[in-house]
Order: sequence, then C-alpha cells, then structure tokens
Amino acid sequence: MLQKLKRVGVFSRRMPTPIRLAFGLALMVFISTLGLMLPIVGAERALLLNEAFFTAVSALTVTGLSIIEPGSDLSFWGQIALLLLIQTGGVGYMVASVIIFRLLGRRISFADRLALRDSFGLLDMGAILALTRRVLMAVFILEGIGAFLLWMRWRTELGGGRAVFYAIFHAVSAFCNAGFDLFSGTPGFRGIPDDNFSLAVMGLLIFVGGLGIPVVADVLLVARHKRHHLTLHSRLTLLTTVFLFLFGVVGLFAAETQPGATLSELPTARALVISAFQSISARTAGFSAIDNFYDLAPSSQMLKISLMFVGTAPASMGGGITTSTLVVLLLALWAFARGRETPHIFGRSLGLATLRRASAVLTISLAVVISVTWVLLLTHPDASLERVFFEVISAFATCGLSLGYTSNLSIFGQVMICLVMFWGRLGALTIVMALAQLTPHRLVAYPEEQILI
Repeated sequence: MLQKLKRVGVFSRRMPTPIRLAFGLALMVFISTLGLMLPIVGAERALLLNEAFFTAVSALTVTGLSIIEPGSDLSFWGQIALLLLIQTGGVGYMVASVIIFRLLGRRISFADRLALRDSFGLLDMGAILALTRRVLMAVFILEGIGAFLLWMRWRTELGGGRAVFYAIFHAVSAFCNAGFDLFSGTPGFRGIPDDNFSLAVMGLLIFVGGLGIPVVADVLLVARHKRHHLTLHSRLTLLTTVFLFLFGVVGLFAAETQPGATLSELPTARALVISAFQSISARTAGFSAIDNFYDLAPSSQMLKISLMFVGTAPASMGGGITTSTLVVLLLALWAFARGRETPHIFGRSLGLATLRRASAVLTISLAVVISVTWVLLLTHPDASLERVFFEVISAFATCGLSLGYTSNLSIFGQVMICLVMFWGRLGALTIVMALAQLTPHRLVAYPEEQILI
C-alpha cells in the first residue's frame, strides 16, 4: 500500500502544472461533495447528490450560485463547512496545500512551487513561500477587521453569539468574492443588511479581494518601503478597477433612477450608495442590495453582464476574462490604430506573448459562454435568452448574481453550470494548457499563407 501511495506521489509530481491545478480542484470538489452529503450538514434532511455537488463547486470556485438556501437548508455545522470551502476556494487550494505541507514538516517541491506560482498568477518564483505567508496574514487581518465591524453593526439585531458567526461568514464571503449569504434563510431578512455601513464594509472587502494577490503583495511592499513604486501590472489593475467601478456606478444610477425603476423612489445619496455597492458586487461578488433585483432595467442587466464578463484582476478571488485581458486588448487596439508594432504605456512595452494570451482568453471565453448558453436554451425550451445568458455569464465570472433561474435548471443544466464555474475559476489558459499537455508535440511545420481579414 505504501508503495502505491509513493507511486501516486511520483506521478502527481510529474504531472504538468496546469493538469495539477485542474486535478487538484476536481479532487477537492469530489471530497467536498461527499462531505456535504453527511446528515449533519443538512438542517432538516441530508443534501441530495446534485445539491451537494452544485454547492461544493459553487463554494470552491467562490461563485455563490446556489440551488439551496444556505441560511435555512444547512445546519450550523453545514454552514461552517460552507465557510471553510469558501475560504479554501478564495485563497486557493494550492495555498492550503502549502500550509498543510508545512505543518506536516514536508518540503515544498519544485513542482509544487510551479503550481503555486501559476495559482497566484505570478511571473516568477522568487520568495514564493514568503509571499504566501504575507498574503495569508493580510487576508486574515482584513477579514478579521471586516468581521469585527460587521459584528459591531449586527449584534443588536442578531444577538451577540449569532452576530459573531454571521459577521465572520459574510466577511469571508465578501473578501473571497463568493456571494453566499445566510440572511436569505433568516426570518425577517430578504437578503444581506442594506444599511450604508454594512454595504460600505462589505464593498471594501469585495474591492480588495478583487485586486488580486500580486497587487495586494505589491501594495504591501510599497507600504513597507521595500519598493519605491508599484509594478506596471499593479498600476494598470488599479486604474482599470477604478474606471470599471465608476463606469458601473454612473450606468446603474442613470438607469435605475428613471421613473418606475428599482431606485427611483430613493433619495439621491441612498441611490448612489446602492449603485456603488452593486457596481463593485457585479464584477464578481454576487451580493445584491436591491430588493427587486429581478426587475432591473434591460440596460442595467446588460451593464452587469459586461462587468461580470470582465471580472476582476488575475490571481484574485474573482473570475471573468480579468482586467488585464481587457486593458491589454485596448492598448493593442490603440497601438494598431496609431500604426505602432507593439503597445506601450508608462514607458513600458507589452510583449507579443502577452497579446497572444489576452487574445486567447477572450476568444476561448466567448466560445465557452456562447456554446453553453446555446446548449441550455436547447435543453430548456421554457427559458428566456436573457435569464440563461445572465446565468451563464455569472457562472463563468464566478459572480453568483442570478435572475432567479438557477433553481429551475434540470440536472443536466446544473452540471453544465458547474462546468462553467469550474472553467471560470481555473481560467481559460489553464484549461487549454492542461489539454495541450495531453497531446504530443507536433514535429511538422506547414508553409505560411495569408488570408483576408
């Protein structure tokens, strides 16, 4: 038996990094599904196989789409299990593996460092373990501060002990951009508390969680005076994130304050707060501060779809094609219009490999979203295009916002959405690289010929 385990370990170390990432996430989904089916997890009954599987995928991919009500369908122990899955999915299972290995006294192999680097989306492996420690410390500190602030606000309504757990759960869910909440199953609540203080705390947690591990680590280095300026990636990420946030605020406020819209009867300041929170949440978090979210104007739905599709920064708690892909393609378009061979910004040029990766991510992502939407429309004749398309984009971006059609999906539809969530969390390039590793390299080069564009 020991020899078999050793052979499995040797085989896993020889696996290419993308396959290790995909295989590791799939294994965690399998184990989590079995765990969620235990009788102690359900509030009144054990979860069915499809319910446990869908919940495990949604939690580990930090999406938030659900076919159950975590607040009422899960016991206290089930909610704790969901919290642990969200935290593991948010910081990355490779980070969790590093922690376990270090606690067991195991050395981190070169293959594990490669996988950890790709899981973080880093460009090099320098000081990877030191970065892991700093990032984890920053994550837990930020989640702790957010939980304390939420507890201070909610303790009068929920009571001391209950408020502690709810504050921790929603601080983790917000920072990990997961979108799961327990208030939907709580009597007296229709969703998360929508007071300005709660929305501000959760919005800040979502915003920081969506910046990405490399950006957070870079900001920490600059703050500790170990680096004089931010990297190009960090600067572009911060600029793009702020632009998307403002774009979402203006767009949602303009659409939803029209006569008869969801925010039309609210004071201007209150409507701005909700628009700001929804702009942050729409990119990947999945929380809603609008009671009648299903009644959003078509222009708001289109805006949210666009924000979800872009998503957050690479190696962050969210999904989407990422802000880097968007900004690289825009810079490439501008350079092409100006007749330049390569795009450049802030005194730096972007290489051809970066442009190819961005183009590949956009092309593959569009293909996945369109294909899955078509399949779901084909297998669900009663579904409308806008609801299915919104659902698929939300799953792809690991966002969790829904127009209410998730619970109406058939078993086949649930599996398709799970596959999209799995794809969205790993990223298009990771999946394609994993599949490419399974095919032998071709030794034949064909002559080049031009086609019309």
